[in-house]
Amino acid sequence: MRRGKIDVISLGCSKNLVDSEHLMRQLLAAGYKIEHNPSRANGEIVVVNTCGFIADAQAESIDTILQLGEAKRQGRIGKLVVMGCLAERFMADLIKELPEVDHFYGKFNWPQLLADLGKPYRDDLAAERYLTTPPHYAYLKISEGCNRHCAFCAIPLITGRHKSVPQEQVLHEVRHLVDKGVKEFNVIAQDLSSYGLDLNRQQQLPELIDRMARIDGVEWIRLHYAYPAQFPMELLDVMARHDNVCHYLDIALQHISDKVLTAMLRHIDREGTLRLLEAMRQAVPNLHVRTTLMVGFPGEGEEEFNELMQFVREARFERMGAFAYSEEQGTYAAQHYRDDVDQQVKEERLQRLMKLQEDISLDTQLDKVGRTLRVMVDREEDDYYVGRTEWDSPEVDPEVLIEKSATLTPGTFAQVHIEQALPFELIGKPV
Repeated sequence: MRRGKIDVISLGCSKNLVDSEHLMRQLLAAGYKIEHNPSRANGEIVVVNTCGFIADAQAESIDTILQLGEAKRQGRIGKLVVMGCLAERFMADLIKELPEVDHFYGKFNWPQLLADLGKPYRDDLAAERYLTTPPHYAYLKISEGCNRHCAFCAIPLITGRHKSVPQEQVLHEVRHLVDKGVKEFNVIAQDLSSYGLDLNRQQQLPELIDRMARIDGVEWIRLHYAYPAQFPMELLDVMARHDNVCHYLDIALQHISDKVLTAMLRHIDREGTLRLLEAMRQAVPNLHVRTTLMVGFPGEGEEEFNELMQFVREARFERMGAFAYSEEQGTYAAQHYRDDVDQQVKEERLQRLMKLQEDISLDTQLDKVGRTLRVMVDREEDDYYVGRTEWDSPEVDPEVLIEKSATLTPGTFAQVHIEQALPFELIGKPV
């Protein structure tokens, strides 16, 4: 165990990661040595920032806590602290079931952790973070919470109502990160579409992204987790107007069947979804849409699933993820619907859907062969440099393997001629 060292383990989504980064910056200013996601924790304190979204994520969080509890019993770590979404959602149960944890904090009261350590929370560092990403890109969280209350989703139970970060505060953080060398900003929220509504009852996302795009040093802006109902259409004009706003949009559609969408409480129907996709593709040249779909929601029969499959065949999403429905305690679906789709059927549908998407993804990749693309170089490996195009978000999207026929520097852009395509990789040479 190393005295004066705090290990921070961040689980779940990039929004959790941003919270961890803000906490680590405060801990660093308080004089602690910090390590993020160590291969073997040995800190005087270990902080686990948990995820509580779905059953698999909850299980990962619990398993991590139990493993660290054993490390504590063996004297390899000191205190064990748990924070984040799982703690926010199930605090009372966790306190009862996990006595090896010294302190629990929710998703929003982690500044109390500093107070309990006898350290002040520094307001002057509120915009600063200890970046865990490569220094050329960062995630930028512009709001927290969600007012949509989709039937399957536990997020509003964890995060509460939607709360936007004021524009000036967001822009201040962007300028600070640019000064630190960040070039690429992946803008994240549970619901980008609602940004600003709680501030002045107006959708402010188009204005915010327009202002961000005008900041010197901002090379790429990429947008994650828009909501299809009440989508801010003016955003499409901003995307088309600015070269540094990537022609990429992550928008979770979940399904296309009117029956399923109604049961999900999605506030949009099949026709509205199709009109939105058509408008997006008309307004933004070469737009790459990333979406998330769900199979096995209560009441989804073969007819509804086949409708979803046909939708994916026709929509040809450039990027797509999917997951099988799992009943989450406290949600509308858990209280009002019977989980009536067999788990084996869910898994079989998920496999069929993802196999279809793999074929579509390969076609999307093959369209890039023979083109010269601007690529952000992320890192150097033994045989290749590895980078991404504007249509590829870190961690979740395809990468570009760049042959070492020239010397490239991670964190810079390169022009790469694409010579070969795989479903989730491109291979090319620097020009």
